[in-house]
Amino acid sequence: MNVPFVDLKPQYQRIKTEIKAAIDRVLEKGIFIFGEQVEKFEEEFARYLGEGYSVSVGSGTDALALSLLAAGIGTDDEVITVSHTFVATYISIIYTGALPVFVDIDPGTYTIDVNKIEDKITPKTRAIIPVHLYGQPANMGEIIQIARRRNLLVIEDACQAHGARVGDKKAGLFGDMGCFSFYPTKNLGAYGDGGMVVTKNKELRDRLLLLRNYGQTKKYFHDRYGINSRLDEMQAAILRVKLKHLDQWNMERREIARTYSTHIRSEFVTCPVEQVNHFHVFHLYVIRTPHREKLQKWLLEKDIHTQIHYPIPIHRQQCYLDKFPSFSPLQLPRTDAAADEIISLPLYNGMKEEQVRYVIEWVNKFVI
Repeated sequence: MNVPFVDLKPQYQRIKTEIKAAIDRVLEKGIFIFGEQVEKFEEEFARYLGEGYSVSVGSGTDALALSLLAAGIGTDDEVITVSHTFVATYISIIYTGALPVFVDIDPGTYTIDVNKIEDKITPKTRAIIPVHLYGQPANMGEIIQIARRRNLLVIEDACQAHGARVGDKKAGLFGDMGCFSFYPTKNLGAYGDGGMVVTKNKELRDRLLLLRNYGQTKKYFHDRYGINSRLDEMQAAILRVKLKHLDQWNMERREIARTYSTHIRSEFVTCPVEQVNHFHVFHLYVIRTPHREKLQKWLLEKDIHTQIHYPIPIHRQQCYLDKFPSFSPLQLPRTDAAADEIISLPLYNGMKEEQVRYVIEWVNKFVI
């Protein structure tokens, strides 16, 4: 049996008629940038989250970078985040001229260790970017308390956490801004690139509207520096269709994750945990083993495809060490240990039950 790491075709087959109708409406109207589809999707996404404003942009990376710029963060400022994340979190910080300051992770959730944040705060610290990694929200209650006590901004990297929540509050709504990616493999994915910033602050919303469109108040009138970072009408139309299915798809992902966690019994593997009162949406199902290379080879021999998210922490990447030699002596033992042991199992909407059981069978049969 073949089990791909991800397969987007089954999901598309379920909504093909809706998607084609949405695309046809855009083509018939003949407006492809900043039309009604973008406007309606922004409104619907904000309504889905429950409050605030939504500003669509070109990617999740742009969402993070423009959020920092809208907050006035730049050269000589410091931004606290984690090294165990996709590189976009880091890129967005250095894009502004600010310096990333890394905090180690919680070994169970892989999100930022809130007990280590205050040790990294200096007079130059302006913001914290917690990453809701793999679909699990960070410990936002304590992070917000620290930020308010120390007068810091909080910008949530929710690029892997569409629909995740702590209690009844969805990821992206805790901080000053929340950032989402619509990369095709995300829980809410476009058929191309796209991103969104959400905020309850109208002034920040207005700055973001300028920044994403060349800094223009109206065409050819530029009030500030900006870039071209726009979600196009076609992607907005597609995302409007898919947003209606997001909660159901998240429940399906959680059910696959529950099946994995219930039936994987290998002594060589540790399954992921879900924090109390946290709603994990399992963008990725990440297990841990000290025998990763052997397990990955073993599964590939059975035609089960896996990936590693992420094998080299940012503070160990050579090009960033060249730029910031101060990263070299950093001691982030939990981050380094996780990078050596994690492995992501297949999990996607439309994954067949027999495929899930097949993965479980061969994980459990793995021996050293």
